[in-house]
Order: sequence, then C-alpha cells, then structure tokens
Amino acid sequence: MRSPFVQRWLALATGVLAAATVLTAGSVAAEAPATPPPVIPLPPELDPGFYLPPADVVAATAPGAIIAVRQVRVADFGLLPIDVDAWQVSYRSNNSRDEAIPAVATLIKPRGQAQAPRKLLSVQLAEDSTAGYCAPSYALQHLSVAPLAGQIVVPAEFLFAQAALSQGWAVVVPDHQGPNSAYAAGPLAGRITLDGIRAATSFAPLEAGPRAPVGLYGYSGGSIATGHAAELHASYAPELNIVGAAEGGVGADLGAALQMSNNQLTSGLVFAAVIGLTREYPDFAAYLDQRLDPLGKGLLAVKSPLCVQYQSALLPFLDLTGMIGSDGNPLDDPPVAAMIAETRMGQSVPDMPLFVWHSAWDEILPLAATDALVDTYCRDPDTSLTYTRDHASEHIVAELVGGPAALLWLRDRLDGIPAPTGCTISDAGTMAATPGALDFLGDSLAAKFASLFGMPLGGH
Repeated sequence: MRSPFVQRWLALATGVLAAATVLTAGSVAAEAPATPPPVIPLPPELDPGFYLPPADVVAATAPGAIIAVRQVRVADFGLLPIDVDAWQVSYRSNNSRDEAIPAVATLIKPRGQAQAPRKLLSVQLAEDSTAGYCAPSYALQHLSVAPLAGQIVVPAEFLFAQAALSQGWAVVVPDHQGPNSAYAAGPLAGRITLDGIRAATSFAPLEAGPRAPVGLYGYSGGSIATGHAAELHASYAPELNIVGAAEGGVGADLGAALQMSNNQLTSGLVFAAVIGLTREYPDFAAYLDQRLDPLGKGLLAVKSPLCVQYQSALLPFLDLTGMIGSDGNPLDDPPVAAMIAETRMGQSVPDMPLFVWHSAWDEILPLAATDALVDTYCRDPDTSLTYTRDHASEHIVAELVGGPAALLWLRDRLDGIPAPTGCTISDAGTMAATPGALDFLGDSLAAKFASLFGMPLGGH
C-alpha cells in the first residue's frame, strides 16, 4: 500500500505531465497572452528613487503608510520565476531612535481564491549582510545577481515563504535591516517588520485587510527581527492582529554570540554583525573608530560591501575582542555594553503565543541565551510559549527540521485554534518527528515541485 505522501507525489506528477503534454501540443499555447520581456532589476545602490525617497516625503508619511508601489517578478535563486503576484512597496518606518526612515518590503499573493481577509505571514529572512544588493527585495527578484554575489541564505530560506504561499496565505518579506543594512540591529528590525505588516494590510490587491490574522516567522538573523517585532507589538503597533510568532536559532543576546564566536569558525559572520550595528548605534561606531586596531579597521573596510556567503568565509577564527583596544573586557566598556543591552531580547514579554526552537548544539547562536530568554518570558503567568531544543542538529539543520513544525504551529494560530496555555519546554531527538510535520513538508514540496512546471503556487 502506498503512503499518502507517495500518493500525493504520484498524483501531482501525473497532473504535471498531462499539463506539459497539452502545452506541447499547442492547444492552449497559442491562446496564452504574450509574456512581457524580462526586466533586469536594479539593486538598491542603483535605485535610490525607490529605496531612498526624499526625507521630507518620508517624514510626512505615517509609519507603515505606503510611499510607492511597483510590480515585480520573484524567482528561485534569481533564475526560475514563480507563478504568483508580487509587488514591492516603499513605506515609512522608524529607526531605534524613532526617527523617520524609508523601508522596503516584498508583498506576495498566491494564485487562487481565499476567504477574506486572506491570512498573512510576515517572513523575516536572514539577510546577514552589510550591503544593499544583499537585501531580500533585490535577491528574490527574477534575474537578480545577488545569489551569485554571495547572498545564498535569502533565496534558500525563501522556500519556507513558498510553503506559506502554498497554503494560500499572503506573505510579506521586509528588508528588515533598513536602508543602511544594519545587520543585527534588532529594535530597528522589529519596527521595520511591524510597519511592513501595516503596509501589507493596507494594500488592497494583497487581500489581507487591517483585521487579517498575521503570523511572524524568522530563523537566525530573521529571528532577531521576529523576536523584537513580537516584543514591540503591544507598544508600537497594537492594532495589528498578530496571532502567533515562531522564531528559531534565536539571536537573543549578541554579546553572548560574540563571546561564543571569538577565535572560532563563525567569527567572520559575527564580525559582519559588528559592522551592521555601527550603522544604527553612533556611540558604538565612534568607539570602534577609536579602538579598532589596523587589522580590525582593514577588515571593516573590506567586509562592509559583502553578502553573507563572503562575510562568513572571509578570515574566520578572528580574535574579535583582541582587535579592540581596551583596559579590560571591551564588552564591558559603556558604548559596547549599552548597545548589547539595547539589542538583547527580553525587554518585554510578547503579547501573542510563541513557538521557539533551537539546536542543542548550535555553533553560531548560544543555546544558553535562548534558555535564559524563555525563562524570562515564562515568569509572566500569561505567557503562551512552546520551546523545543533539538538534539539531532546544528544551526542550519535545525531550521530544516524545525521550520515545518513551526509553520504547522502557525497554521493552527492563523486558523483560530487557541495555543496551549502556559510554557511547554521539551527536548526532542529531532523535530522532524513532530506529528504532522512530514505531511506538511510533503504537501509544500509537492506544490513547489508542480510550480517548477508552470503550475501556479497556492492555486486552489
């Protein structure tokens, strides 16, 4: 007897082959509307008119209000177009000092009808880079060169957004690092994320109105934006109907991550976060300008224009703290300590249910920091939180095995099923064994497989 998983794939393959046969025979191809020639997208550095609207226009716009819109084509790794409707919106947000800044997000609507309002998932992809051409809004576009230029994480993680689209949900993907590519600046990323949801729910063609149920999803660098957005929701954008937040490989404490990476393989990636933080915290930038040794300043100049692949690969095993001249531990110096304190999660308890997961053997972001964050949240008796430590993974594998479980959990929240009360903390051999996760993954992969042959994603 064939399993339901195999049956789905066989049925789908049969449908795809039949559709391909019809198209090859030409019975409908002649009637299909002509596809406009592809447009080469411009990276933000060469497209200031959209990415950097005049400061007075931004300041006169309400947070989350749309300044400009354009339709775009999204694709897998810049090469294979995906049959969905997609737009970029330029909108106003605020930085961590509540000063007006421009922001950009990609809005994506699957084919097919959905009950109004359409459910919405805000997906914070791990940009983890320090240049505009690495941003999701550019990297996700058809014919973007970002995947070839080192931005491999955003298009890879985009498969999780496509799993949401295959459910019929709308998706918003914010450029949560902002116009200066301030990697790891969590309070900034949280505001941009929430204002991106405001923009998405006000954009009628997306079919997710102001009362649409909204979920948050983010892993690793995306968890920083997701976690801070969840904490800021009640004070910054309480009108948004956020029904759940899922975050994994959590960047809860950047100071702890820096100490863990010092002299280790991952130090190149964490140094990129140091660069990003200088762009949002002027006192920290001034401190490093005075204290970095010549090697550190040279690395800062060389690494600043790079995407995540090269940020990670360039000069690992760095003595990060040793490059900073200090009379003691540089993490204790006031400008550094203040920045670490402001970006540490746990400033407030999110007012929506939470799904948190982390590899027990994570080599990039320390498990202890996430344990401490969960303990902080769970001191509040009103917290609803499910936390899983995965023991058969490291940082990257943990998203592969935990992402489907997180999306399955978010599906229940978006469907209006109440989350369990209180805190549930568990250790799993592998989250791939979460009930229903493999079926969810199978359905998502089947829909994605069909889209490679021209079938609309999320069509019902």
